[in-house]
Amino acid sequence: SIANASEDDAPNRYSRTDRTTYSRYSRDANSSGSSIPSNALEKRIEELERELAKERQENARLVKLTQDKEELIGKLKEEIDLLNR
Repeated sequence: SIANASEDDAPNRYSRTDRTTYSRYSRDANSSGSSIPSNALEKRIEELERELAKERQENARLVKLTQDKEELIGKLKEEIDLLNR
């Protein structure tokens, strides 16, 4: 249940960070007069957001897989204990 709670909190933590990062990039691009066009930065941000979403999905999949394996291990340990008795 601890893993589930931390997994549920993860999207909130990341979305807050994403918003802060996005606003910082937007402000920097507008004020610095950088040679990189702001639309290129926006495309890069979108690309990174898509990559982040994929990584979150993979992380959730791996957490679920780990939980399933731990549950199976627990059941097998119980079965071993019963057989030893």
